[in-house]
Amino acid sequence: MRTLYLDCYAGIAGDMFIGALLNLIPNPEIIKDEIAKIHALDPDEYKIIIEHTTKNGIAGLNFDVTPRNRNNHLHHDTDGHEHEHAHEHAHHHRHLSDIEAMITGSGLSQRVKREVLRAFSMLAEAEAHVHGTTPDKIHFHEVGAVDSIIDIAGAFVLMEMLGWPRVICSPVNVGSGTVNCAHGTLPVPAPAAEYLLRGIPVFSAGSPMERTTPTGALLVKILADGFSTMPPGKIVASGFGLGNRESEDMPNALRAVMLETSAEFEGLIREKLALIECNIDDMNPQDFEPVCGKLFGAGALDVWLENVMMKKSRPGVKLCCLSRPDDAVKVSRIILTDTTSQGVRLKEYDRLRLNWRIDEADTSLGKVHVKVTELDGENVRRVPEYEDVKALAVKHNLPMWNVRKVILGEI
Repeated sequence: MRTLYLDCYAGIAGDMFIGALLNLIPNPEIIKDEIAKIHALDPDEYKIIIEHTTKNGIAGLNFDVTPRNRNNHLHHDTDGHEHEHAHEHAHHHRHLSDIEAMITGSGLSQRVKREVLRAFSMLAEAEAHVHGTTPDKIHFHEVGAVDSIIDIAGAFVLMEMLGWPRVICSPVNVGSGTVNCAHGTLPVPAPAAEYLLRGIPVFSAGSPMERTTPTGALLVKILADGFSTMPPGKIVASGFGLGNRESEDMPNALRAVMLETSAEFEGLIREKLALIECNIDDMNPQDFEPVCGKLFGAGALDVWLENVMMKKSRPGVKLCCLSRPDDAVKVSRIILTDTTSQGVRLKEYDRLRLNWRIDEADTSLGKVHVKVTELDGENVRRVPEYEDVKALAVKHNLPMWNVRKVILGEI
């Protein structure tokens, strides 16, 4: 089983991701032929540059998309990189429907098409959230530019060339300071990137600059099966994808490492988790519910209560919480401040789980989010999200079991 490890110690951007993965294939230039399959992109509109270079003494590949225009103009795109090009509206204002038509009508494989469409849908949702509108009204004045379309499509093309390996990602360096974009000067991470990074372990290090862009955050959101240090295995290949920014303290680079991991867990996601637990015998049972809700809000993956017999034969409750290691301290503080416990126990566990994603489905009762669980690329089960089922039951004045039966018959 092959595992792709993304080392985001200096952040991640779309061009850095492509540059890193190009190190792992025999002929990097082949990506130009794949991008040419997006027939709606005029080849006279852009130029792809792939070059071996160095950044802070680190050798790697730089992948750059340069619009072809007459009058030079300095533009900061969503990946935070500067390009010299003409302003004569080179970056077209596209709606989500325009990009969907471009990708649907392309010669890309069906899986690549599906992933690119899902990526732009998520990006539109993030932009809509930031601007207080709906995805269909978003103008992709920046993320719909030629370079961003190529970055996103190229990322999934390369994943397919590599055989769709499992992806494990390090915590993501978002950087600090501010970034200039079409909406003015904004704090790092940019609002769309911050929205996409929710639920993902992040940190800030290095001199002030945007280190993780919306496109980079999007790729992590979609591709990462788990977050940890480098998983055990044999290194097969590795390479650095270099960005266009200069930073004295760390290179503007993303490292991709391909590992051959044990077939013992093939098809399953292996990840490190923290178990936080404590025994309580002097707390009002009614007070556990708000604590559990607060723990989930802080990133807990699961929270449960177990009955235990404590000293002096007193019945008690063991409060258990499962979280990612980076959230363990935050979760522990909530337990220590919101319960009567004086301390917690922390343990580290390996967890094996199925891969899953959330899809949206149209049914006769309305839209529902569906958790799709996969094993070896095949769907194992499709389960409608509880809150959507409950909302539709209230809306149509139907019992939950009836709504669930209708939805399961249609998804």
